[in-house]
Amino acid sequence: MQKFLEEIVATIGASDDRGQVASYIPQLACVDPNQFAITVATVDGQLYVAGDSDKLFSIQSISKVFTLTLALGKLGDAIWSRVGREPSGDPFNSIVQLEHESGKPRNPFINAGALAIVDAILMGHQPKETLAEILQFVRYLAEDDTIAIDDKVARSELETGDRNASLAHFMASFGRLKNPVDYVLGTYFHHCSIAMSCRQLARAGLFLAGDGKNPVTGVRVVSPRRARRINSLMLMCGHYDGSGEFAYRVGLPGKSGVGGGILAIAPGRASIAVWSPGLDKIGNSKLGSAALEKLVEHTGWSIFG
Repeated sequence: MQKFLEEIVATIGASDDRGQVASYIPQLACVDPNQFAITVATVDGQLYVAGDSDKLFSIQSISKVFTLTLALGKLGDAIWSRVGREPSGDPFNSIVQLEHESGKPRNPFINAGALAIVDAILMGHQPKETLAEILQFVRYLAEDDTIAIDDKVARSELETGDRNASLAHFMASFGRLKNPVDYVLGTYFHHCSIAMSCRQLARAGLFLAGDGKNPVTGVRVVSPRRARRINSLMLMCGHYDGSGEFAYRVGLPGKSGVGGGILAIAPGRASIAVWSPGLDKIGNSKLGSAALEKLVEHTGWSIFG
């Protein structure tokens, strides 16, 4: 595995056709597109790293996996009265479906759906309290208390977040939000600005590879049933309107972020994190997706056999 990951870095990681870094968040536009990392954390406790696997990057929408897990722990299946479980087929920041569907987002991984999840987690608390809870949960999953929020990225998102503010206010107009819109937005922008390395991210996802239990520590995070359902949503919705293409090419549950990271889960086998800042036209890491496709071809880890 180690040799193969190094081959991926030497070939795919050296490609000239790297996509474009996200420019609508100014702080992300400053990131060097020539960086590349891949980490594989297996359920038997092995950790394989290659490339810039200790370099911190903004996990952005990958954080939605962790906030969904928290929301399910707090509300259980009642969360589905606030957000759906269907692929959107639209860009991650689209407002079109909200108008047609009375302000109820299609799934938890598009921006509107993640705002609904934040609203559920807040439960009347201050944003700082909720952010501390989210951050503590991520640190717990990764077994790393050094994980923090990148304040520069959060500030950059707050200053340029008009589209997300529009989504939140539109949902509020349908009575879909129970907390002040500013609370929801502030919490959302900050949890998307959590900075992690591929090494940390792969460890944080291990519970989803272990049927809800961290196979290394033996600590159960969620029930096997809930882990399977989170994985199914990642497969169907984790790459926005590119989710079908990712399932077709890679065949693993995965969640992307516009910071260039992807967390992929091979159930019963491994948690995989890749990072390459350049994005394809949909907003998913271009080289990261290619690396995962190559990894699955090599290992045979596709859930489709």
